[in-house]
Amino acid sequence: MKIVLYICLLFSSLLHANVIEVGPNKPIKSIKKAVALAKVGDTVMVHKGLYQEGNIIINKRIVFLGQGLPVLDGQKKYEVLSIKADSVVVDGFKVIKSGYATLEDPCGIKVYNRNNVIIQNNILDDNFFGIYIQNGSHCIIKNNKLAAYGTEEQQLGNGIHCWKSDSLQIIGNTISGHRDGIYFEFVTNSIIWRNISTRNIRYGLHFMFSNDDAYITNIFKNNGAGVAVMFTKNVKMFNNFFEENWGDAAYGLFLKEISDSYIIGNKFSKNTSGIHMEGTNRIQVEKNVFEANGWGMKILASCSDNVIKNNNFLGNTFDISTNGSLVLNTFNNNYWDKYEGYDLDKNGVGDVPFHPLSLFAVLTENNPSAMLLFRSFMITLLDKSEKILPSITPDNFIDNSPLMHSLAL
Repeated sequence: MKIVLYICLLFSSLLHANVIEVGPNKPIKSIKKAVALAKVGDTVMVHKGLYQEGNIIINKRIVFLGQGLPVLDGQKKYEVLSIKADSVVVDGFKVIKSGYATLEDPCGIKVYNRNNVIIQNNILDDNFFGIYIQNGSHCIIKNNKLAAYGTEEQQLGNGIHCWKSDSLQIIGNTISGHRDGIYFEFVTNSIIWRNISTRNIRYGLHFMFSNDDAYITNIFKNNGAGVAVMFTKNVKMFNNFFEENWGDAAYGLFLKEISDSYIIGNKFSKNTSGIHMEGTNRIQVEKNVFEANGWGMKILASCSDNVIKNNNFLGNTFDISTNGSLVLNTFNNNYWDKYEGYDLDKNGVGDVPFHPLSLFAVLTENNPSAMLLFRSFMITLLDKSEKILPSITPDNFIDNSPLMHSLAL
């Protein structure tokens, strides 16, 4: 009965909805005035032009629609657009030059404790924070372009920042130049899909304490430190690209204190480390490509019960590295381009197990300056002898069924 009543009220409001037009050549020239005149369910249509009206607050359920990409200018003084009502739609604006402050976190667009807000088809340029969802649920951030231009972390906020929220959809956005491209903290049951996050000062994607989320078909490229996932469980990362994240503390994907998660079908290419795992448990790493990285994977001794199977390791300086002798993880059916074994029964699986951890990888983990000897004859000789008679590397750090041919991934 309540559902029927809600539907009737919804249709009634739609039938009585008005369109209020704002523009340089319209009777109403102020966005704030139009919003004040609007009733619940109305559309405020803003025509092309430059609007410098300080902080614009939307505190009722309306459709806020831009025609011809009108510019909302915060003049480096104000939060540009504040959403303080449920079910608001913001579509088709260029939002520029929000204020800067380290305590208030002024934004291009900020949603305050609201549900079912849609922010789509906007351009956000040169803002402190781009789009910020604070304590929201069932909100959609879709097809927006965000860019910032600071050179240091303290000068910038995050592109898309979500805090203490649930059931969000972050879809098809392009983010560059921010501190973190996408930031999640205490965000659950949400999806990040088809976004491109590049050239951000710190992380392309950074999330903490955010359980039961999915990250699918995104591109994280050329970010200062790659992607960081911390203190989280039940993460699903499928079909993403982690590319060209270089630096002393840069990773394609940094995992810290992660459990019960899936990393499947991703490509890690040209990173300092493809995946760096620290304190991770029960992670399934499957059908990924690790190509042309400094380290394919760094798996520290604090990791356990992780399964690494059916992956391709191609052209990495080191395929695997670790900092301890205890091995509590499983490697199976991976393709290693450094494998030199044979397959007499022609079943596609090597007859001799493969030890992916090279002696030199162990030496450089403890003594980074030893990289000066890389590719020297002596190191090559030591690596060959270590594979035949393991003495320093853990003898159970092993793939018992290495593949003879790379997988078609």
